[in-house]
Amino acid sequence: MMRGSMFLAVQHEYCGPVDKSAGSGAKSEEKREKMKLTLLKDWKARLSYFLQNSSTPGKPKTSKKSKQQTFIKPSPEEAQLWSEAFDELLASKYGLAAFRAFLKSEFCEENIEFWLACEDFKKTKSPQKLSSKARKIYTDFIEKEAPKEINIDFQTKTLIAQNIQEATSGCFTTAQKRVYSLMENNAYPRFLESEFYQDLCKKPQITTVPHAT
Repeated sequence: MMRGSMFLAVQHEYCGPVDKSAGSGAKSEEKREKMKLTLLKDWKARLSYFLQNSSTPGKPKTSKKSKQQTFIKPSPEEAQLWSEAFDELLASKYGLAAFRAFLKSEFCEENIEFWLACEDFKKTKSPQKLSSKARKIYTDFIEKEAPKEINIDFQTKTLIAQNIQEATSGCFTTAQKRVYSLMENNAYPRFLESEFYQDLCKKPQITTVPHAT
C-alpha cells in the first residue's frame, strides 16, 4: 500500500494535477499550436518591416524614387550556417534583419544598433564626419540617460568621453567588443532557439504518393 502511495505522489509531482475534464489535453495542445502560429506570424510581420525599413546607421534612407534594396529569403541550408558562428549571422543581410527583429522583441535592440553604428563609424574617412558621428554615438548610446543607453561599465564610458574629444576610428573599440560579446553569449543562442529561426531551417516536406501494385 505504501508503494502505491509513493508512486501516486511521484506521478503527481512530475505530471501535474490530473485534469478531470475529458479531452482537456487535446485542447491544451491545440491552444499551444495556435500560440506558436501567432508568434510565428508576428515574427514574419516584424521581419518584413525590418527588411523594408532597415538602413545603415549614419546613411540616409533611400528615397522612394531610388531602387529599393531587396532581401532574398535564405534556403534552409543557408539559414543553418548562421548557427555555426555569430559572424555568419551578421554577414547575412536577411540574418541581420532577423536578429534585429528578435532583439526588438526582447527590448534590447540598442545593442545591435550600437554595433552597426560603430561599424559605420570605423569606415568614415573624413575627420569632420568622424567627430560629428562620434558625438552622436556618444549621445545616443553612451552618456547617462541616453535614449538607447547600452550596458557598459563606468570606466569604459569615461574613456570614451575622453576619446571623442579628438575622435579616431578606435574611439568605441572596447565598448563595441563588449557589446558583441554580450550579444554572442546571450541573445544569439536564444535567437537560434526561436520559433522563427527553427522555421527557416526546416526543409520543405516532399509528399510521395504510393504507387498502386
